[in-house]
Amino acid sequence: MSLLSSALKRINPSATIAISNKARELKASGRDIIALSAGEPDFDTPENIKEAAIAAIRRGETKYTAVDGMPELKAAICRKFKRENGLDYKPSQVTVGTGGKQVLFNALVATVDAGDEVLIPTPFWVSYPDIVQFCGGTPVSVPTTIEDNFKLRPETLEAAITPKTKWLIFNSPSNPSGAAYSFDELKALTDVLLRHPQVWILTDDMYEHLVYDDFKFVTPAQVEPKLYDRTLTMNGVSKAYCMTGWRIGYAAGPEALIKAMGTLQSQSTSNPSSIAQWAALEALDGPQDFIAENNKSFKERRDLVVSMLNQAKGLQCPKPEGAFYVFPSCAGTIGKKTETGQVIATDEDFAGALLEAEGVAVVHGSAFGLGPAFRISYATSTKDLEEACRRIQRFCGSLT
Repeated sequence: MSLLSSALKRINPSATIAISNKARELKASGRDIIALSAGEPDFDTPENIKEAAIAAIRRGETKYTAVDGMPELKAAICRKFKRENGLDYKPSQVTVGTGGKQVLFNALVATVDAGDEVLIPTPFWVSYPDIVQFCGGTPVSVPTTIEDNFKLRPETLEAAITPKTKWLIFNSPSNPSGAAYSFDELKALTDVLLRHPQVWILTDDMYEHLVYDDFKFVTPAQVEPKLYDRTLTMNGVSKAYCMTGWRIGYAAGPEALIKAMGTLQSQSTSNPSSIAQWAALEALDGPQDFIAENNKSFKERRDLVVSMLNQAKGLQCPKPEGAFYVFPSCAGTIGKKTETGQVIATDEDFAGALLEAEGVAVVHGSAFGLGPAFRISYATSTKDLEEACRRIQRFCGSLT
């Protein structure tokens, strides 16, 4: 009898975490490594947020809270949705989890049965299909193209929907491509969804505030209010507030779904850290001006990376509207040889050879469901980005 469950066989370790770990190991062994694999802002958590956490500790806010979030934080989340997205939610429609990943996990485990299909536009965040498979559902990759800047077309969405479709997972701005949908682009998709009442929408808005060039963020339930009753709007404080390690994600949606997710959480982690919740409350209610300051740096880095990668032989890099990733195609390098004689047959070969030859860690695009490509996180110093891009240019130029 096997010790491990059959459910565990349906999931794989996170490719982004695996590559980040490998980069750390190489660095610890003395290699000169520039890691562009982790989706984590290099800016520190703002002081007011840290002070709110310290104050909470000193007040003794160190006990259990309600399983899916303390009332004060749920109220702040309701204010955030109203203020920034024009969405009205009651605290009973809000759940708080240990990071956005737990919120997504709870939602899918609570709703997906064997045979249910979940539509996932490619390229996708690596965890989406594995969570669906863990639940016994079927992840259905819905293709996008570099020519469309990796944005889902309404006719492609329409063609992918079947009577078995349970959810569409929608991520804008996108990890890994940075693609973000305008109001009109999103309205074309919500028009399709209105024709298919069995399809629920799980929208991952984690990068909502990280948009550039005067782009205006919108979320599906905001664009099409008729979808409000079958939309779970997920967000968190990790990215915009530089709080990845604090592990707070949240979502709002229909009460029955939120209650089911709370039941599941009550038998897994129970409540998120009480201290992190108080910090998240300050993040949502406190000053927001640092976001625009950080975004100025992110935009400059994006422009630098896009320009330098498009000067590399065999690469094509679109300019994304948001997040802090680029997703360049490396199709022009496939079939070529490295200086050591290795043939670049896949994007995984490209990423591995780049790490070996130049010490630059990137994540291969096939891990996100679309290749040949790779993802770079530009949430690191301009100095490191310039050096990394020079190394990538040199590596691409050396291929024959």
